[in-house]
Amino acid sequence: MTNIKIYDAKLSKVIEVEKIEQTDAEWKKLLTKKQYEITTKKGTEAPGSCPFDEVQGAGIFKCVRCGTDLFRSTTKFESGTGWPSFYQPVSQLNIVEQPDKSLGMIRTEVLCARCGSHLGHVFDDGPPPTG
Repeated sequence: MTNIKIYDAKLSKVIEVEKIEQTDAEWKKLLTKKQYEITTKKGTEAPGSCPFDEVQGAGIFKCVRCGTDLFRSTTKFESGTGWPSFYQPVSQLNIVEQPDKSLGMIRTEVLCARCGSHLGHVFDDGPPPTG
């Protein structure tokens, strides 16, 4: 088993946790069909279909597969895409960015550092301080 360090927003500190490694078949048993397709098969939900796009108020968005803290609601912005958009993670420790060369282009894919769940892609058109 491999341990990694992530930031726990509730405790306000870095903690060590076990990295979660499951097979596709194991994830398929644990998740809904939609969750599995998006987080494991790197699918994209239809714009406007994610209930989290409409969420307002204070809080932390967590990984659906492992519960890792990913984004603060204070970093969420309206991108006009129909998908929830954030300009920074809770901590760089909690995500992994990697090149995605699918669909004939090079993009930056964002994954959960603990379980490898596909979270989306980075785009350079956000609001200040990052856009």
